[in-house]
Amino acid sequence: MNSPNQPLPTFDEVLLCTPQTTAEQVGLFLRRCLIPCSRGEKIYTMLYADELSYDVSCRAEELFQRLQRSNSTYRLIILCNCEREHSYIPSVFSQYKVHMIPQRPLAEIQRYLQHHYRVAQPSSSAASVFKDNMCVGIVSSKRAGVGK
Repeated sequence: MNSPNQPLPTFDEVLLCTPQTTAEQVGLFLRRCLIPCSRGEKIYTMLYADELSYDVSCRAEELFQRLQRSNSTYRLIILCNCEREHSYIPSVFSQYKVHMIPQRPLAEIQRYLQHHYRVAQPSSSAASVFKDNMCVGIVSSKRAGVGK
């Protein structure tokens, strides 16, 4: 948010982890992050890494340890749920742990995201279904099983 005109991360910079995320997916992501190349200064982010299965987490740690020896300039952020801080990945990387609290008010964060997710020239795209021509939206329900 300190650079409002800087683009948001692209699909290759973010890995959204679930219990179904495979070791191959994590491996490809870590290779993009840790193998030195001339692609610039991307910041790679693993979201919910605490949800990875034990086997995938072990293999990810082994690959990380092997690859990071040859690259000291990588930029990797691993975000985990604080309620699962004792799962494998948060435990392995606990020496680097930083508790994060948003430093900006929610309204300012929402304005920032609206700036980046608004479709520049509205057309008959999927963005037209979301409020204010946003190209993303969240659909939620307090009741389970309502098809959202």
